[in-house]
Amino acid sequence: MEMVPSEENQLVTLPKETENAAEEPRVLCIVQDTTNAKTVNERLTLNLPASTTLSKLFNEVAHKAGYVSGTFDLAWGKTTDVAPLDLSSEMSLTESGFEAGKRNFLQLTDKDGEQPQLASDDLGTADSSGLDDSSHERLMGPLPRDCTVGCSSDYSSPSYSYSSILNKSDTGYVGLVNQAMTCYLNSLLQTLFMTPEFRNALYNWEFEESEEDPVTSIPYQLQRLFVLLQTSKKRAIETTDVTRSFGWDSSEAWQQHDVQELCRVMFDALEQKWKQTEQQQFSSITADLINQLYQGKLKDYVRCLECGYESWRIDTYLDIPLVIRPFGASQAYCSVEEALQAFVQPETLDGANQYFCERCKKKCDARKGLRFLHFPYLLTLQLKRFDFDYTTMHRIKLNDRMSFPEELDMSPFIDVEDEKSPQTESCTDSGAENEGSCHSDQMSNDFSTDDGVDEGICLDSASSTERVLKPKSSLTFELFSVMVHSGSAAGGHYYACIKSFSDGQWYSFNDQHVSKITQEDIRKTYGGSSGNRGYYSSAFASSTNAYMLIYRLKDPSRNAKYLDCDNFPEHIKHLVQREKESEEQEKRQKEIERNTCKIKLFCMHPVKMMMMENKLEVHKDKTLREATEMAYKLMDINGVVPMDCCRLVKYDEFHEYLERSYEGEEDTTMGQLLGGVKSSYMFDLLLETRRPEQVFQPYKPGEVMVKVYVLDLNTETIAPPVSLRAYLNQSVTEFKQLIAQATGLSAETMRVVLERCYNDLRLLYVPNKTLKAEGFFRSNKVFVESSESTDNEVAFTDSLLWKLLDRHANTIRLFVSLPEQSPGIHRTICQKVGCDPEESLENSKGSRKSVDAILEESTEKLKNLTLQQQQGSSTSDSQKSSDSSDFEHIKSPSPSQEPNSVSSVSAVVAVDNRELENRIQAASEGCGAVSGGASSDPETQFTGEERSDSEVNNDRSTSSVDSDILSSSHSSDTLCNADSGPIQLVNGLDSHSITSSRRSKAREGKKETWDTAEEDSGTDSEYDENGRSKTDSQYLYFRSEPYAQDDGSGEGQKCLLVHVDKRITLAAFKQNLEPFVGITSSQFKVFRVYANNQEFESVRLNETLSSFSDDNKITIRLGRALKKGEYRVKVYQLLVNDAEPCKFLVDTVFAKGMTVKQSKEELLPQLRDQCKLDLSVDRFRLRKKTWKNPGTVFLDYHIYEEDINISSNWEVFLEVLDGPEKMKSMSQLAVLTRRWTPAQMKLEPFQEVVLESSTVEELNEKLSEISGIPLENLEFAKGRGTFPCDISVLEIHQDLDWNPKVSTLNVWPLYICDDGAVVFYRDNTEEPMELSEDERNELMKRESSRLLKTGHRVSYSPRKEKALKIYLDGGPAKDPGQD
Repeated sequence: MEMVPSEENQLVTLPKETENAAEEPRVLCIVQDTTNAKTVNERLTLNLPASTTLSKLFNEVAHKAGYVSGTFDLAWGKTTDVAPLDLSSEMSLTESGFEAGKRNFLQLTDKDGEQPQLASDDLGTADSSGLDDSSHERLMGPLPRDCTVGCSSDYSSPSYSYSSILNKSDTGYVGLVNQAMTCYLNSLLQTLFMTPEFRNALYNWEFEESEEDPVTSIPYQLQRLFVLLQTSKKRAIETTDVTRSFGWDSSEAWQQHDVQELCRVMFDALEQKWKQTEQQQFSSITADLINQLYQGKLKDYVRCLECGYESWRIDTYLDIPLVIRPFGASQAYCSVEEALQAFVQPETLDGANQYFCERCKKKCDARKGLRFLHFPYLLTLQLKRFDFDYTTMHRIKLNDRMSFPEELDMSPFIDVEDEKSPQTESCTDSGAENEGSCHSDQMSNDFSTDDGVDEGICLDSASSTERVLKPKSSLTFELFSVMVHSGSAAGGHYYACIKSFSDGQWYSFNDQHVSKITQEDIRKTYGGSSGNRGYYSSAFASSTNAYMLIYRLKDPSRNAKYLDCDNFPEHIKHLVQREKESEEQEKRQKEIERNTCKIKLFCMHPVKMMMMENKLEVHKDKTLREATEMAYKLMDINGVVPMDCCRLVKYDEFHEYLERSYEGEEDTTMGQLLGGVKSSYMFDLLLETRRPEQVFQPYKPGEVMVKVYVLDLNTETIAPPVSLRAYLNQSVTEFKQLIAQATGLSAETMRVVLERCYNDLRLLYVPNKTLKAEGFFRSNKVFVESSESTDNEVAFTDSLLWKLLDRHANTIRLFVSLPEQSPGIHRTICQKVGCDPEESLENSKGSRKSVDAILEESTEKLKNLTLQQQQGSSTSDSQKSSDSSDFEHIKSPSPSQEPNSVSSVSAVVAVDNRELENRIQAASEGCGAVSGGASSDPETQFTGEERSDSEVNNDRSTSSVDSDILSSSHSSDTLCNADSGPIQLVNGLDSHSITSSRRSKAREGKKETWDTAEEDSGTDSEYDENGRSKTDSQYLYFRSEPYAQDDGSGEGQKCLLVHVDKRITLAAFKQNLEPFVGITSSQFKVFRVYANNQEFESVRLNETLSSFSDDNKITIRLGRALKKGEYRVKVYQLLVNDAEPCKFLVDTVFAKGMTVKQSKEELLPQLRDQCKLDLSVDRFRLRKKTWKNPGTVFLDYHIYEEDINISSNWEVFLEVLDGPEKMKSMSQLAVLTRRWTPAQMKLEPFQEVVLESSTVEELNEKLSEISGIPLENLEFAKGRGTFPCDISVLEIHQDLDWNPKVSTLNVWPLYICDDGAVVFYRDNTEEPMELSEDERNELMKRESSRLLKTGHRVSYSPRKEKALKIYLDGGPAKDPGQD
């Protein structure tokens, strides 16, 4: 025997013949039977030859499982989209997707919603439904629901299981599918269905389609559901039509609700719907059905104990809420009878609660209570298991034991007195202080008061005298439904135990599962544990217990029986017929879907040249020719290309690889071509098209696909790709000849460059090397060039071909939004660069010019500059001045900007790249002497003195951490163009991704660390204070063109469409933008815009744009950019005694090397102008801010970066002082203290205490000094949480760790090592204030409100629940503003 591991890692014994089965491989099949909850954890193991057919497999499984073959389905296991196998298929197991030598998991499922039929012979594997009920101990609890969507959790105890699991055919009942968390709905619907009087009355009601939409008719959808529950052959049916009639959407299925709440809301909705009906024959019965069946009456009275005067009113009820455990009691009621007795037990109103008697005209002792006048025909008892624990301030579930009888005698609880007597007087207001209907804390009455006589137990039109309930003998009720809740107050699962009135058998309706149960199972729903009924017994009791009980009055003259199909009304018979036809149609549709192949379909549109995607659904018996016609219509290319110019081929979307074509297989079925019907396929289909004069190329397995891009060095363009098929064993020479045939290029002068994995370029120059050795794969991309130029004589990495491909790979497209200019900006710039005042005024108008004008002007100046350089103009001072003046018109503030100004517009005139670099170099040399003519410090005026290179180099500029580094979305830099014509390199060129991980010969900027920009720049900064590079850097591509973006205001915002090499640094990028912004790069900031329109400033000048991708948006804003060693700082005011202690003041800039006092001095004007705070330097302090917590106090002599670590976007607290600063040294410790006065239930304001040492003794002395509490009576405790460490005054006295036994503050449990810690203190001799219950409740509400407003934790914060509503108009009213 051979041992094979099963799914559970247990060894499965296989037949001995497998050891010698070397001639044919075997297939191990492990089958899970999911049709029965009892067998769902069992596995059937079969070891079959690989040549076994699928039909033989079904027979083997049927024989081993004990089912009739053909009455079940087999599907692949461990998949969400299960596609059943074909029972009639003669394909072998290996052809059907089974793997030899491996475990193949299958699931045995119901066929068409019906369970498998048991074989006539008992094989021992069929369901053991015939076991004697008395032979096993039965335990009660929720069924495990496998492979279904249920509630959030099934609270099933390990010791709870059903006594027997019966098939639907054995029970005769149908389950309900749980949509998500609709178990409460399923329990109520099954109870109503099993109520003969309700079901029969619902059947007698006829729906008029002319009056109402059937989709929104609640009675009609209930009627349909009941018909399906009675006649369907399915194991379980859906409730979505019912919930849709409620006006619910799919989100409601994920809301847990109370079953009693649903009962009341649904009854109310049914009443409203029935009252709207125009059917005269049913209006008197159906419209009042709920009241006739479920409504009872009781009297709410107050009787004066001195004169006997009684004031009362009549209330109606639909259910009786029974208290499990009285408020404040330690023990629960043991039975329903005891709870009912407590319900009618009167209470005495005396003392402060005395009742004002109308007859005595004074306050008197009185007795207040409830009396039942009439009981309904169907008595509903709600066991109030959900309560609120005021000790823990949490909702709880009471799991105490409460027994209930199978027959309940209600005669002891009926009031046999007349409703009116000589000693009583009817009134609508009882006069009691506790006004309201029926003990407002016990009764939940949503119905109006009715003083009319209505016993409500008869469905006929008998006289009122006949309808009066007879005492004693007529008040015996029998239990027939127990709705059980399993779980806690936070959530759980409902199911129903219901007795059938047809056979007296109890059944468990647990969503999809219906099974027989016994009286012992019912008794297990009493709840509780075997121990005593103490206060904490509920916590250790079972969480599965009865929640709602429904009794029916025992009266043979009124007790109805279920209507059978033969006695259905005619409209119900028609409904049954329609549902049967619908079910048959659904069955046929499922059969079609079971045999339908669903596969992704792609097609490259012949005209639009864009890839289209769709899903092809074709029957497995359809031929390839028929499938091609379906795909042709699906892709909607009729009229674009003829049908005979299309074919289907096997396609791999991921690699863009055409795997094979199907020549000569046009009449083969799709099931055979695709390998059968599967839930998913490892390949796709492509609808390939051709021109009428072309011939389809056969695609054979083993070929590789190559997309060839032809590059023209003269025009610097790339043509659209040409697709070729090649073999991996072909040589490079053969491959070149293949390309030459397809493109018409010369193979002798051809250069072929392969773009391999990881986006590196490889020149194919070894003639005899195979494509496989060169790194070709299934789908490949090559660039070819064939010209007589000398570019092929230089090294590949130095060639123009390499440079163009490198530029093509790294160019991205950005949308840049320019700021609104003001006339004053350019005037200032001109003054700084030495413009004439008159010329400055004239040029100030240019700052408002459009982008188009800037581009035209810049281009003209570029041509003039180039002409001057070609003529060899001298470098005299006058010529320098002329050059400077020219560039002032281009909005370039200083001649040092000229090199990048040239590069920013160079591509507009489309000059050759190498020539352009020469021009740039010449421009740099020609303007070098002029670059010192203007002060590079934007804060100082032009002095007319030239600055030396060393002076310029000493003005190093760097930036703080770039905010956009926080973004984690670095998408690939994809450049796309759908046009079929030649594509400019700068536009990126084809429809395939070119990721950012490209090779680059150019020197890249060094990567920055996470800390600060100061660390990255080092001591020798690469940039001067204007952000310009001080070293010669290689030119990187930059091209811009105007782009108008409509912002909805009528005038489009001025934007640039920029094509730029992403390896360019931020500093160079800003320099290129200077002509379009109109100011120096140091005077504007670059913000990156993300998908959610959030903007983050990019400030790291030496970082490249490698994190940017195509079509990213950039916003340019005016304002001084940070210089080297500067950091942006947000300043918040600390208000320790305010409700909101943290208030934002200003944004400012701190610099490295600055002292705290200097930063405070710079802050003063901002505080005065922006915040209206007139302070002096010695009247406020700065301190560390960690979220909302105040920290270390910064002393005036502290230096940033030396004594205080500072970072980008730093935040600090500003605290206004009441007196002189007490903090003088870092050895001191500033603690925030607050006194708690228990006698007043009050917290005093914060006071700061400055300690010279971190000792408990000094802290106690300081606290005693400011409070006057003797040292021996003083106790303190550290606050918890974030500042201000708020805590309820009801909890502070006992919840904090008072008087810790430590001598220093920096040890456990205090750990007070820094300024800003919160310490509470009190006088231990002071007793807490005595509070009455009302005062405590009022204080509790006040504290909860206060803590919620401050955003701090509240002891009890219940989960916000969505109210249960049923919408009579088909859905909730939609807010027009939502659109």
